[in-house]
Amino acid sequence: MTDSLDPVSAARFDLVIFDCDGVLIDSEVISSRMLIAALAGYGVTIDGAYVARHFLGRSYPVVLTRIRDEFGIDLPPGFEAEYRARLLEAFRSELRIIPGVRATLDALALPFCLATSSSPGRLAHSLEIVGLTADFHGRSTTAAEVAQGKPAPDLFLAAARKAGADPARCLVIEDSQAGIRAARAAGMEVWHFIGGSHLRGLDLPPDPQVRPHRRFARFAEIFQIAPELRRSDRHSLQQRNVAT
Repeated sequence: MTDSLDPVSAARFDLVIFDCDGVLIDSEVISSRMLIAALAGYGVTIDGAYVARHFLGRSYPVVLTRIRDEFGIDLPPGFEAEYRARLLEAFRSELRIIPGVRATLDALALPFCLATSSSPGRLAHSLEIVGLTADFHGRSTTAAEVAQGKPAPDLFLAAARKAGADPARCLVIEDSQAGIRAARAAGMEVWHFIGGSHLRGLDLPPDPQVRPHRRFARFAEIFQIAPELRRSDRHSLQQRNVAT
């Protein structure tokens, strides 16, 4: 399922920037379940739709601020450490790579990297579990490296700067509204991936102010939308351009 929102010319991209949670790894459904359970212990009742609307793509301090402002609860200092420990334990047994990611990375004709709101420790642990550590060694940017997380553009701009890429020639793959806003604020093209387990069954109304350039539900669709992103097809395109 692809949703064509704007015209695209894949040949103009120099870098693909992947979000991690909910895009490369199917972690958001686990994180959502664990957070809902942890907050329930403090009298905060939320559901998966609430998490998707307000927390998806956001850093932990943003989550704490939202809980304090909306529910009037200051979580204890040890809450974060306890939640993260339980989450990582769940990751060890449940975390999986998103179907199609491995084949997509192997076939991409462009340099790629990731930019995530996760902490460096959680990111390293997650990539190791799903076997993506080598793919993103030296190619990762976390929210710990920037002044402002999503929806500010800082994270994606930092990733582009590390790769020596012009933001206007970057393609971002995101699953969250905050991430889409951040990518557009950075002047990048952004495609909305809606195939993660955490979004299944949720009828979330689109935000008219957050408009991706494309929506897709399976990684195989990336090369259907833009065949030039596949290694062999981009090589052929370059050869044709030289010939003409």
